[in-house]
Amino acid sequence: MKLAEFILKYKKSIIAIFLLLAIVSAITQFGVSVNYNMADYLPKEAPSTEAMEIMEDEFEGMVPNTRVMVKNVTIPKALEYKKELEAINGVNDVMWLDDTVDVKIPIETMDADLVESYYKNENALFSVAIEEGREVEATDAIYELIGEENAIAGEAVNTADSQKMAGRESMYAAALLVPIIIIILLLSTTSWVEPVFFLTAIGVSVLINLGTNIFVGEISFVTQSVAPILQLAVSLDYAIFLLHSFNSNRKIMADPHQAMLKAMKSSFPTIATSASTTFFGFMALSLMEFEIGSDLGINLVKGILLSFISVVIFLPALTMLFYKWIDKTEHKPFIPAIKGVGKMVLKVRYVVVAIVAILIVPAFLAQSNTNFIYGIGEQPETSRTGSDKIAIDEEFGQLNSIVLLVPKGDIVKETKLTEQIENLPPVKNVISYVNTVSPVIPPDYLDPSITEQFYSENYARLIINTDLPSEGDKSFGLLEEIQSLSNDWYDTVHILGETATLYDIKDTVERDNTLVNTLTIGTIALVLMITFRSISYPIILLLAIQAAVWINLSFPYFTDSSLVFVGYLIISTVQLAATIDYAILYSEAYKEKRKELPKLQAIKETMDEKLFAIIISAAILASVGFILWITSTNPIVSSIGLLLGRGAFLAFISVVFFLPALLYIFDKAIQKTTLRSSTKKGSELQ
Repeated sequence: MKLAEFILKYKKSIIAIFLLLAIVSAITQFGVSVNYNMADYLPKEAPSTEAMEIMEDEFEGMVPNTRVMVKNVTIPKALEYKKELEAINGVNDVMWLDDTVDVKIPIETMDADLVESYYKNENALFSVAIEEGREVEATDAIYELIGEENAIAGEAVNTADSQKMAGRESMYAAALLVPIIIIILLLSTTSWVEPVFFLTAIGVSVLINLGTNIFVGEISFVTQSVAPILQLAVSLDYAIFLLHSFNSNRKIMADPHQAMLKAMKSSFPTIATSASTTFFGFMALSLMEFEIGSDLGINLVKGILLSFISVVIFLPALTMLFYKWIDKTEHKPFIPAIKGVGKMVLKVRYVVVAIVAILIVPAFLAQSNTNFIYGIGEQPETSRTGSDKIAIDEEFGQLNSIVLLVPKGDIVKETKLTEQIENLPPVKNVISYVNTVSPVIPPDYLDPSITEQFYSENYARLIINTDLPSEGDKSFGLLEEIQSLSNDWYDTVHILGETATLYDIKDTVERDNTLVNTLTIGTIALVLMITFRSISYPIILLLAIQAAVWINLSFPYFTDSSLVFVGYLIISTVQLAATIDYAILYSEAYKEKRKELPKLQAIKETMDEKLFAIIISAAILASVGFILWITSTNPIVSSIGLLLGRGAFLAFISVVFFLPALLYIFDKAIQKTTLRSSTKKGSELQ
């Protein structure tokens, strides 16, 4: 109470401090760089990360990450295009037919499969390596060079597209979301300006969170796209709890000052519990080895903490300074009180439990057997990037390059390994010294300009071109086969390229999945155990929400669609952490009513009283998810949005129908496993 008195006494100074921090943060956020390269978030000890570091130290040329197709050109004209591509800022290396054969010789005398990998039907295909961080600059210059009639595709192009779209799509999402949230809040309040108070309090904390990222220096593209909107949606409840309590107290207390003091005291435990479950859920994300998850987790943990501070300090000060505006802009409720739902819910309680019991096991099995995508995913076919990729694939087939580094010095081993890899069905060709120059000519006898792409001081480099996509069971199987063949000849080998990176991401996030889910459930269970002083309440609440999580994540399996694994991993934590609040809000009210009422009546009255608040909270979170899904062209962000929107809706259904059924059925167990549980006994009102 002393802290509350202090806040209200110095309300003007507190408001000034928060607004100043928000203004400074709004400026400093532009100094935070955004990283779009998923490979940078792998652990440093990941094999592909170590391989990339070795290649960068040993060789000048990068792994090709872009394909450029120029139509209707002669070989001399294609060579001119190659020189122009090499001259573009950000382009590290360009490979074409002349790097593997002497193009002065008639192509009819060359190996047809090799030639058609680069030149087919008078169309030239260049393999281009674009430097990390310069994707937009380089791809824009390539587009200008080749024009609309030609095509460009690859990892660097996808990254450039993501960079261009991120800022615009975030603004578009915000432009759609804020009006929707305002409408939802207006429906839940009796004052025209009350939603402004909610959004101001949380908006200030979002700005401060964005600005304080300057101390981190860099955030991932997932964090940039998802964190601000998710923070807003998850923490708006805190502001709603406080102001609703304040308005209720004003109806029975003449002094607004005393009404706010009581509101701060009475709402603090609910806000703290709600923030704690979300805080610890997001904290589990921050422990991921794959650092895109930890980057998002740390940002959301910081955001929840700042939202909590803003609601318990800034919002009371702001409200007490301008509460008369609430009085002047009062209006009648738009939606009448909801009655009779509790009675209807109880009528179907056994049916609901039976339905969930039937669904939960298949849903659990399905969500763990979904076909996952570990990369950024494909761009839509309607975009130029998507249509260009289709055009290149139709003409030349899919091309995915894998780079193999082996110890230098043994030509015989290198020749045997090259032959074995070339004989693998998915391999189109292998570019190495022994099959491009000659195994009988010692490299030391040749000009370094000829050998430098094949040999460094310590390593020989083989570029393996395959017709497989960058990821999938076949692609990962080929990678393992190449690794096995190489290990037969050498003690130490290094493999890199997009497939190797995605293989390591797959390996890392699969380990993360178990850790993150265990920690999320464990920490939230501990918070619930302390809050309810019960063993059974945490189990029942977590079962209600986890059932919704599993059903949500099982959709891709039953619809035979692929799911971006990063989205799956993040949402399995975020949905639980964000929607457990609905269950807490209902169960806390039920627990109090159960002291005075029989269980049937307590469930009915609690549902009628709390349903509207749960609807508002779920509607905001679902709106955030679905708008992210609709507005984002980035497959990772879009999948997170769809899962979040659908998850919020399913969690709402579970809390309204499944949770009351569990509370009713396990009432005796709850009373026996809850400290200081005093309940009303007697006849149940039907």
